[in-house]
Amino acid sequence: MTIRAVVRGVGHYLPERVVPNSWFEEIVETSNEWIVSRSGIERRHFAAEGQTTSDLAIRAGNAALADAGLKADDIDAIIVATSTADFTFPSAATMVQAGLGMTKGFAFDVQAVCAGFIFALGNADALIRGGVAKRVMVIGAETFSRLMDWTDRTTCVLFGDGAGALILEAQELSGTTEDRGVLSVDLNSDGRQKGILHVDGGVSTGVVGHLRMEGKEVFRHAVEKLASTAKTALEKADLTAEDVDWIVPHQANIRIIEGTARKMGLGMDKVIVTVQDHGNTSAASIPLALSVGKAEGKIRQGDLVVTEAIGGGLAWGAVVLRW
Repeated sequence: MTIRAVVRGVGHYLPERVVPNSWFEEIVETSNEWIVSRSGIERRHFAAEGQTTSDLAIRAGNAALADAGLKADDIDAIIVATSTADFTFPSAATMVQAGLGMTKGFAFDVQAVCAGFIFALGNADALIRGGVAKRVMVIGAETFSRLMDWTDRTTCVLFGDGAGALILEAQELSGTTEDRGVLSVDLNSDGRQKGILHVDGGVSTGVVGHLRMEGKEVFRHAVEKLASTAKTALEKADLTAEDVDWIVPHQANIRIIEGTARKMGLGMDKVIVTVQDHGNTSAASIPLALSVGKAEGKIRQGDLVVTEAIGGGLAWGAVVLRW
């Protein structure tokens, strides 16, 4: 028998403000056609003034608890993947812990930018397998609109705000590929590539900074590394692309999503796509897509799901799980 981290519940939250592509036509030289053709994005959500990343995460966490039929104190740990925490410290996760009314356990943040949710899932799986926690809430939450340079038309049109949450629960299962839960994790990073996707500021530099990206270089790395990490994760689980029911990728750019699926030999009919409605929500994009995919009746219990993401660092990875 094997302890597996099995999905118990999922939920998400999007800020009320919806920002269509036409909004950007008033502030930079761009158009709806230009944005859609290069990214697939049609709209995104922006947090309201005073609405923080932890606010979004708490809403998503409550939605996941409702979906799981659990209370806050049924959770042993919270991991929040974010690059846009409310404060330098304390962590967003401890603020979510308090906001949910969770009075025990522990909480911490993971920062791997757009790959953050994958890294957080890997940590949650390890905590459950190691017997440290029985139930872990994993949240991806971002307010990337606060990092934008509104004069840079190549980046400011791409990002949005939101949060998604997944609750994993320890279950003792047979140890085969038919088990529900996390079946494998593959994590990678290469700090030599930091210059192609970064924020040019931070606490120790004394500068707030804005997001900077070399789009062509990011695209070149993304398709190759995403397909490779997904293949590696499947091999670790003794599975192949033919076994996959759904790819739930980081929702950065439709061309990256299409290129990765093609490189894996899978059709777009097996890919959950939400980038058109949410833009790139960084660490929030995969849990958002998982929640939407389940709500739309696409992802069902027993389905084999591959999630993969790449972000600044560079950091990238994949998780194979059976829903």
